[in-house]
Amino acid sequence: MMIARWRIEARFGQKQAALSLMKEWMKEVGSAVGFGDKALRMVTGSIGALESTIETEFQVDSLAELEAAWAKMATMPGHAAWSKKLEPHIVSGTAHWQIFRVL
Repeated sequence: MMIARWRIEARFGQKQAALSLMKEWMKEVGSAVGFGDKALRMVTGSIGALESTIETEFQVDSLAELEAAWAKMATMPGHAAWSKKLEPHIVSGTAHWQIFRVL
């Protein structure tokens, strides 16, 4: 089992808008690529972390499952449109994935 984390930094004053869009993504895109029935959570920075941080965590059984979800996302017009809506609310270049193996 693995945990895949996607992290972004919200622009100053844009955190609530970014969080709303992340919730929209979870419902519309995440569930369509198979993340809807997986352990999924979203966290933001509080103490000892940047307050602007928004991190979404997905549980997957394997890298193959994650890669299949990414491949499906790449073909979804809704994901592309959502990305364009999110872009003005986040700091460019801060989006990144981290993959952890559960022991």
